[in-house]
Amino acid sequence: MSVRRKQSRSPRRKRTGRRWSQRVTETSNALALEHHVFAQRSPRKIALSLKRSAERSRRRKAGPFQSAMSMLNFYINRAGRNLSTAKKARLEKAKGELRDLYGRG
Repeated sequence: MSVRRKQSRSPRRKRTGRRWSQRVTETSNALALEHHVFAQRSPRKIALSLKRSAERSRRRKAGPFQSAMSMLNFYINRAGRNLSTAKKARLEKAKGELRDLYGRG
């Protein structure tokens, strides 16, 4: 005769943590980004778009340069292994362009 055990696990919950970085990008106080900013081909256009967003945004806590660079680094870091070498190189060049736009060496 088998003994039934009480179910010790809580009921299954819906997984909400899968795209947390997307949620952060969309809702954080870092920046209000333009759509598809990181999908652009030119590092210069990416940097200009980030600069525009940083200067217009009322949701940022830090200065425009720091906010724009922070969002770019956040995107690069969260994409991780899923980022192709060509796209990563383009985004790294965008960092240099962003520094040039703000006159930072």
